[in-house]
Amino acid sequence: MRPRVIPVLLLDSRRRLVKTRRFGEPVYVGDPFNVIRIFNEKEVDEICLLDINATVEKRRPDVGFIRELAAECFMPLSYGGGVTSVADATPIFAAGVEKVVLGRAGADTRAIRALANDFGSQAVTVCIDCTRANGTWRVALDRCRIVTDLDPASFAKAAEASGAGEILLQNVDRDGERGGYDLPLISQVSRAIEVPCVALGGAGELQHLTEGLAAGASAVASGSAFVFVGRLRAVLITYPSGSEIQRLHAGLQRGV
Repeated sequence: MRPRVIPVLLLDSRRRLVKTRRFGEPVYVGDPFNVIRIFNEKEVDEICLLDINATVEKRRPDVGFIRELAAECFMPLSYGGGVTSVADATPIFAAGVEKVVLGRAGADTRAIRALANDFGSQAVTVCIDCTRANGTWRVALDRCRIVTDLDPASFAKAAEASGAGEILLQNVDRDGERGGYDLPLISQVSRAIEVPCVALGGAGELQHLTEGLAAGASAVASGSAFVFVGRLRAVLITYPSGSEIQRLHAGLQRGV
């Protein structure tokens, strides 16, 4: 089975798709329904939909809206934002979502365990936001408002031990920069765990995706690479073609 290439779509409080840069001011990129329809046509592997303000604003997931979005998706859909418990996740799965993504709740091993027990580890992804602090990688919470003393590899191992079936490793410092993933970070975390590690934060072109996979990621994800083009960051929804995907895997087999 070939590694997945996953567009990550960010929702704001007004149900708009936006994109950030280093978790800064969001830029509007489109209507979520239109963007999902375009990705349907491009036959993407999977979509990850994240409500970036839900946890900070203490909002519960908007299940009706999620159901409408899931109905448009012809591919697997994962959702994160405001999910903290089995009670939150149950209607989300009923709405057609295949995986829930835990952000702040990813620090709660009891929440992970409860979700994994009820829905299976394959349905639980923990997103780890990473930032540099005093020259060392640290786990950040609440959209980087809190920087902990925890290192990403240990955090990922604890999440896996609690039942997480996947780690979404997000580099805050490279978010939206399009200069490539931090390969040593990917290598460090992916070596520490047995479950899939999905790299996010920094990709801007096909070569970056290949490099992320070669560094140890089980799958690669990006927002900017699939919504922006050019130096001026013009909005254009895109995704690698079949031939480009083949080149990506050919590069991986060569060891980049």
